[in-house]
Amino acid sequence: MNNTVKRPLNGGVEDDDEDEADGADLEAWERTYAEDRSWESLQEDESGLLRPIDTTAIHHAQYRRRLRALASTAATARIQKGLIRYLYIVVDLSKAASETDLKPSRMAVIGRQVEAFIREFFDQNPLSHIGLVTIKDGIAHCLTELGGSPESHIKALMGKLECSGDASLQNALELVLGYLNQIPSYGHREVLILYSALSTCDPGDLMETIQKCKKSKIRCSVIGLAAEMFICKHLSQETGGTYSVALDESHLKELVLEHAPPPPAIAEYATANLIKMGFPQRAAESAVAICTCHEEARTGGGYTCPRCKVRVCELPTECRICGLTLISSPHLARSYHHLFPIVPFDEVSQTSQNGSSHNFSSDCFGCQQSLLSQGNKPGLSVTCPKCKQQFCLDCDIYIHESLHNCPGCESFRHSNSVTTAQ
Repeated sequence: MNNTVKRPLNGGVEDDDEDEADGADLEAWERTYAEDRSWESLQEDESGLLRPIDTTAIHHAQYRRRLRALASTAATARIQKGLIRYLYIVVDLSKAASETDLKPSRMAVIGRQVEAFIREFFDQNPLSHIGLVTIKDGIAHCLTELGGSPESHIKALMGKLECSGDASLQNALELVLGYLNQIPSYGHREVLILYSALSTCDPGDLMETIQKCKKSKIRCSVIGLAAEMFICKHLSQETGGTYSVALDESHLKELVLEHAPPPPAIAEYATANLIKMGFPQRAAESAVAICTCHEEARTGGGYTCPRCKVRVCELPTECRICGLTLISSPHLARSYHHLFPIVPFDEVSQTSQNGSSHNFSSDCFGCQQSLLSQGNKPGLSVTCPKCKQQFCLDCDIYIHESLHNCPGCESFRHSNSVTTAQ
């Protein structure tokens, strides 16, 4: 019996062994690209030029995953949410933020994500306020006080993106604690920490500071950029926040944007209060008045406080003279959808469209674009579980993230009201 194994003349076995050895030596990010084989998804058009890679399906998958997570948290009946939030963003600008594991550096990536978060935060929480705090050289610096102007926060942060020294978590919490203790009882106090370091250099007992934050009803959430730390996890658990570690830039973006919608209110923190607010009128374009925001005379625009008649430049804000909260009616309307969100739409697969007896529409009910892909085959689409109207993926994202109303349900409600009136 011959047990010898014949080797191919071209040395194929040796080549396979070498390929496996080379694969084991690849870095993590190199193995990701090697496994995805993204170059195979490139296609040529009629003229021989490369078509751009369609990332719509990937973006929609990420959106649907985030939407299902939010829907699962809101599944229980009557979750109370804080619509007036006072949030401090603590950015770690120690020497650990200069690491280049995120390209071009952690500091640059954090700057981009914080800018996107601030704009998204004020879009979803028009009645809330944000403040910025940075940590460097073992000291916490307050960049901006609590305010409702996204441009001022972004401008202040972009001008101070410099890394040096060590991070001090205790100093940052003590600084934020002093500001948030002055917030009225109806405001929900929150801290979001973007932490790059693997250690903290504190002047005292950090555990006592954590207990102070818990006693002051401050929800502290931490997003790590390096590895999991016990003290950060302990801080989040004690104060009712969340703790997570970002794997890459896209994962960091998802983690940061998860803090834009108002979280469910903690039972012992939630208190019902009547809040006095003012709805100022817009001043005439030719009117000249001293603006309390910039402390200088300005012509045209602005708003007049209904109580003390002083001028402010933008809404929402708090009058610096009488302390009245100044908002507009659209701000209240835009905050309403957090209490009654739209249910996630059901995905419609191609097989269900072909095998079902239901007549599926070939056009999107929202944008009226065709839902048929190449070859007149049904593409990916979603349907509203209430009105059964069919929408494309782009309209699905727009309805849930910006519009917050289903066009099919609204048109059905409007048609019923017209029929009743007749």
